[in-house]
Formats: sequence, structure tokens, C-alpha cells
Amino acid sequence: MIGRLLDRYTLGLWLRLFGLTVLGFPIVSILINLTDSLNKLLDRGLTVRQIIVSYVYSIPENMFLVLPAAVLFATVFTVGAMARHSELTAAKAGGQSFRRLMLPIFLVSVLATGLGIVVGEMAPGATAKQLKLQKAQPEGPTSARFNFVYRADQGWVYTIRSLELATRKLKTVLFERQGTGIRYPDLVVTADSATYDNQRRAWRLWNGTSRVIGSPVRQASFSFRTLRLRSFTQTPADLLAEAKAPDEMRYGELGRYIEALQRSGNDANKLVVERALKLAIPATCLIIAIFGAPLAITSPRAGTAFGIAISLATTVLFLLLMQIAKAVGAGGLVDPTAAAWIPNGVFLLIGAALLVRART
Repeated sequence: MIGRLLDRYTLGLWLRLFGLTVLGFPIVSILINLTDSLNKLLDRGLTVRQIIVSYVYSIPENMFLVLPAAVLFATVFTVGAMARHSELTAAKAGGQSFRRLMLPIFLVSVLATGLGIVVGEMAPGATAKQLKLQKAQPEGPTSARFNFVYRADQGWVYTIRSLELATRKLKTVLFERQGTGIRYPDLVVTADSATYDNQRRAWRLWNGTSRVIGSPVRQASFSFRTLRLRSFTQTPADLLAEAKAPDEMRYGELGRYIEALQRSGNDANKLVVERALKLAIPATCLIIAIFGAPLAITSPRAGTAFGIAISLATTVLFLLLMQIAKAVGAGGLVDPTAAAWIPNGVFLLIGAALLVRART
């Protein structure tokens, strides 16, 4: 009975602080950004309503980034307040160990991790709407595009001399798919032109050659007057679209883009790190709670300033480690996926050591 009352009390304190910080931090960030950008947005002809709505769409991205910091602040101030008011001492006298007292915080931090994953998947779409409303994205080509490479799914890479949207026509096209051997051969298709049929929603290639390469000594080729390539499913509008930044793509979409880059022989280490961070950052919520809880009782009589100092110092150190991890992962010094998890691994080891040493 006492344990349940303590769980509800601890959880209530933590949730109030977490709710305040997880909403307050993004609002502060938005206000700072709005102050810097207001004149520029007004010069673009945006109304006050459009500006407000556009910043509402920025909340998911900001919330995703501040979730670990919100968990850290909530944990440090909850545990610190309980230590200063001798509530931890009273609970220990009643037979409750420190690790048992922290169990509700650790469990709700797992839920914060799940929330981070959900918000992280929402953020790219919301950010795209924000940029569209703010007219922040540079206007791309609307009627034609020349001399470009398009990386599609399943390892296909398209090299296209020109695309005309009005006539829905491509000129001088090359399609390549890298294979692995005879069972999955390389494919190379060239054509003088291609036209798009709106009714069938399909492309037709004209006057070209198709080559199947199983090995240097096992190849086959044939010429064609007209050909339909099943893998070529993109619409003319899709081909006009410019490449997206990693933070504009969801986890699965970014994974498919990385796979296409790797199959075409390009270095995708930086993008692999960014994709891993989409899971590593939410997982930080639990790790930072394990780290912050015992750290908050290292100076039980310290006040609010001590809690703020701990939280800020931890946040700065974590961000520094993350930047280092990104650099070594992108440079290939460490496996890119492992590099994204290095900061979490460091904080987990330190947190576990502090938790074991905490007086129970």
C-alpha cells in the first residue's frame, strides 16, 4: 500500500515537470525563432494567421529534439526535491530502496521513448507543411529539368538528359540496376526518349537497347523499338522533385533512399547515422533518466541552481558527444549505426555505475 502511494506521488511530481518542460521548451524555441524571422516572414507577404499556423507545425520537430532534455529536467528536479525535503530518507526508513522509488520514473521514461518515436515519424510531414506555409523552400523547376540523376527504389538509378512536364517526355535516358551475380544480374537500359501515358500511368521507352550482365563473360543484349520497364513507376512530377534532406524523410523512407545510394556505389554513411539517430534520440529518454536520478542526489541539500547546472551540463556534454559521433560515423572511422548509439552507451554506463553506488 505504501509503495503504491509513493509511486503515485513520485509519478505525479515527475509528470507535472515533464509536461511543463516538453511543452515549454518548444514554445521558447519557437518564440526565439519567431523573433528572429518575423520581419522576413512578413516581407514574404504572410499574414499573422499563416505565421502562427506555420509555427504550430514546427512543434513535432522541436518536441522530438527536446524530449530527452525534458526527461532529464523532470527527473533531476523530482528526485532533487524529494532529497531536499527528506522524502527519500523517510521512504528508505519505511523499507523502500532508492532503486525501487525510481522504478515509476524509469517506466514512464520508456513511454517517453515510445512517444519520441511517434513524434519523430510525425515531424518530417509537419516540417514540410511549415516550410510550405512560410515559403521557405526554394522554388524548384516547375516545367522542365535537365541533366539529372534520380535514385529510385530497388537499386535503380536513372540518368536523364531532359524532362519536359508539358509534353510528359524524357530525352536520352539511362537506367541502371546493380546486381549481385547471375541470379540477380546487372541491368542497363538505354533509350532515345520516353513518353508518359496518363491513362495507364506508365512510361514507354523508345528506340533503345537493354543489356543483362551476369558476369564479364555472360552477357546478353537486345535492341527494341518500344519497351515498358515495370520498375519505372515514377510520375513526371516525381522526377521533378528535388532530393529531400534527412530530417524531411521518415525512418522507412530514409532507409530506402540509403539503400538506393549504396547500390549505386555512393557513400551513405552520413545518412545511415541520421537514420540511426531517429531511434537513438528517443531511446535517450530512458538512459538519461537512469543517469539523472542518482546524479540528482549527489548533493541532496543543493537548491534549484544545482539542478539547473546538472541539467545544462549534461545536455551540453550529450550534444558534444553526439556531434563527435556523427563525425566519426560519417567519416567511416566507426560503423555509422554504432556511432549514433555511442553517446547513449557512454551515458548508460555512467548512469548504471551511479545507480549501483547510490545509497539504498
